[in-house]
Amino acid sequence: MSVPDYQTIMLPILAYLADGSTRRVVPEVTGHLADRYHLTPEDMALHIPSGPSTLANRAHWAVTYMVQAGLVKRPSRGRVELTDRGRETLARNLDRVDNNYLSQFAGFVEFRLRTKQHRGADVPVEAPSGTPEQNPEELLFSTYETLRKSVEADILDRLQSESLQWEFFEDLVVDLLVAMGFGGNVEEAGHRVTKRSGDDGIDGVIDEDRLGLDAIYIQAKKYGPKTPVGRPALQAFAGSLEGQRAAKGVFITTSSFTADAVDYVNRIARRIVLIDGKTLAHYMHDYGIGVRTSRTLAVKRIDDAYFEGDA
Repeated sequence: MSVPDYQTIMLPILAYLADGSTRRVVPEVTGHLADRYHLTPEDMALHIPSGPSTLANRAHWAVTYMVQAGLVKRPSRGRVELTDRGRETLARNLDRVDNNYLSQFAGFVEFRLRTKQHRGADVPVEAPSGTPEQNPEELLFSTYETLRKSVEADILDRLQSESLQWEFFEDLVVDLLVAMGFGGNVEEAGHRVTKRSGDDGIDGVIDEDRLGLDAIYIQAKKYGPKTPVGRPALQAFAGSLEGQRAAKGVFITTSSFTADAVDYVNRIARRIVLIDGKTLAHYMHDYGIGVRTSRTLAVKRIDDAYFEGDA
């Protein structure tokens, strides 16, 4: 079973605290949830982009919301305990406790109003319509991923455009490899990249590092989306590396590689890294090639140690 959403685990957390004990959210509450939902090691290994495990993050938001509603309280750092209101909730034998249920309590309503005012929008804090299982932090990162994929798709469209000149594509490849740490700075790399005619199956060579201890041989093909690179092109490139007594090569294309081509590269002794159009767009986004940062957001969370101190 996958990690349940933060509203689904509200009632199980209340039930776990029914004996009146004070429990640590991590690892006691999360450990109980893992057992209850039979989570696998793979489930437990899931993390959100900001760092915490997915289960711990969702337990945090479930507890935060129930604290605002008065169902649980935090008697000390990182610990949680059932309140009288929480016991009354359990006594009702409900099938589910979620944000709709919490909305009957003034503290929770006021909390949501404060959150909306900070966000500047009169919309539910946890998620837009259709994704109620997402907590605010997960919503932020899922929105980021959607935006990222949109930008990368735009990059790929431009890479595959017929209007993109081959010379510009060559410079783009150099810019990317330098940003990834190859060949020193742009000026040095510009001189160190040996551009070739491609007749020998090699378009260029770049130093692996500033000291020039090893060289990376490059083959780049600017193709449209319907023209994948096949095995013959990779065989020719591997033969060219053999002729240069080269151990490492990078084959970059704006399109894709056939399954046969990928299988061939995986079976030969020489190390050839394949970068298809989608991967190229992904790297360009990561290393800031052809994109710019319009705004930076710092994701912060409450420091319990600061406010509550040790138990």
